[in-house]
Amino acid sequence: MARKITVDGVSKQYESPDGTVQALSDVSITVPAGEFCCLVGPSGCGKTTLLRMIAGLDTPTRGAIRLDGEPVTEPGLDRGMVFQEYALFPWRTVRENIRFGLERPACDCRDCAAQVEELVELVGLSGFENSYPSALSGGMKQRVGIARALAVDPEILLMDEPFGSVDARTRDRLHGELLDIWAETQQTVVFVTHDIDEAVTLGDRVLVMDSDPGTVQARIPIDCPRPRERTSPAFVDQVARIRAKLGDPSIEDSGDTTTQK
Repeated sequence: MARKITVDGVSKQYESPDGTVQALSDVSITVPAGEFCCLVGPSGCGKTTLLRMIAGLDTPTRGAIRLDGEPVTEPGLDRGMVFQEYALFPWRTVRENIRFGLERPACDCRDCAAQVEELVELVGLSGFENSYPSALSGGMKQRVGIARALAVDPEILLMDEPFGSVDARTRDRLHGELLDIWAETQQTVVFVTHDIDEAVTLGDRVLVMDSDPGTVQARIPIDCPRPRERTSPAFVDQVARIRAKLGDPSIEDSGDTTTQK
């Protein structure tokens, strides 16, 4: 399978009043085209920093990030990003928030209007097209964020803990909807979470990160068939493997091809 995303020896440093902060150190990963890849790790391990660099919103201190072999130097329409906070425009309706993704450059053609309606239906918001964010639940707001990211038909979808602010029942429903969208669009997805169960529910593969500084210490393929039942022995075993990696980076695992600690 072709490499879609290549992160090659990436480190990231920030300057603070207390000195230099090493957010990431020598991170190297590849994400094949069409993979649903989850990043999991403790707070402060650099998950969001890495995602922002893939998005082109931040730049590495050292190393390089490439998409289809081309270096990332800035944001692009080939990447859509969904944030933990809904980041919707309160003065825009559902339809208008989704349409915002198509307004650079602005386009008023009939095809764009039809595309917005298709996205509304895709994320299950038919009947709420003219509602404002203040009238939506948290799950509905996040669906609008997903639809807006999908509006430009990106090849890569980058998601930063998008379901962290919704209740467990809504989160489970959104997991199913996201997987349906991914199956339909065949996009490459990089999904940041601190929730191990969520990572195993969604991912083809889970990259386990450690902190101080941020590194990738394990790459764990998730071999459970979909849909995944959280009480199944295979699911519980995968969660246990990841939990062990987070608790003890020295644990060896025959299914882990990582050399970096």
